[in-house]
Amino acid sequence: MNSKIFSALMGAVLLAQPVLVPAAEQGFLSIFNGKDLTGWEGNPKLWSVKDGAITGQTTAENPAKGNTFLIWTNGTPSDFELRCSFKLTPGDSNGFANSGIQYRSKVFDPANWVVGGYQADMEAGPSYTGILYEERMRGIMALRGEKVVWDKEDKKQVVGSFGDAAAIGAAVKKGDWNEYVIIAKGNHLQQFINGKQTIDLTDDCEAKRAMSGVLALQLHAGPPMMAQFRNLRIKKL
Repeated sequence: MNSKIFSALMGAVLLAQPVLVPAAEQGFLSIFNGKDLTGWEGNPKLWSVKDGAITGQTTAENPAKGNTFLIWTNGTPSDFELRCSFKLTPGDSNGFANSGIQYRSKVFDPANWVVGGYQADMEAGPSYTGILYEERMRGIMALRGEKVVWDKEDKKQVVGSFGDAAAIGAAVKKGDWNEYVIIAKGNHLQQFINGKQTIDLTDDCEAKRAMSGVLALQLHAGPPMMAQFRNLRIKKL
C-alpha cells in the first residue's frame, strides 16, 4: 500500500477513536469554552478572556463602582457539583483581591449585573478563602473548618469541625492557581479547595434557603485587582 494512503487511513482511524474521559470527570459539562464569554454576561469593561481564563479586572482608572458579577446564562442549577480553577492577583501595594463563586443565587439588578445568594468566597488575604458567604443576605454562614446547621428559626449552629482554619487555609496557593469544588445537594452544601474540605452546611431555614439559582463570578469593589477562572465544569446530581 502506498505510504501516503496508509498514513491517511491511520489518521482517519485515530480521529474516529472515542475520547476517553477520566472516571472522575465523567458526567461533567464544560461551561466555559476557553476563548470568549459565550454563555456569560457581565460588564464588558471589567470582564474578558486572557490567556485562556475568564478574567475580571479593575484598575485605578477603571474601578468597579460596586460588587459586580459575570453571570452564567444557560441555567439555574439545583443539585450539582461545580469544579474550576481560580487565581487572584492584587493590583497594587494594598494587596487586596476578593472574589467568589455565586451559586443558587438570584439577580437583583440585571442592568448592573448585581447578584446575591450563596457564595464560595475567596481572597488574597488569610481569612476568607473557602468560607460560605451569602451575598446581600445573611452574610457569613460558615467559616473555614466549620460544620454548620442553620436551623428552622434561621439560627446558626456549629455542630462540628474539620480542624484549624489556618491549617486548612495553608493549602491555598497564594498568587497561583487553586482548585475549587462546590457540591450542592438538597439543602446540604459543601466546599473544597485543593482537595481539602473547607465547609459543610445544612440550611434548614425554609424561608431563606435557596434550592436552585444562577451561577456567577464576583468582581469585588475596592482597590485594583484581578480574578481569573478556568476549567469551569458542572455535573448534575
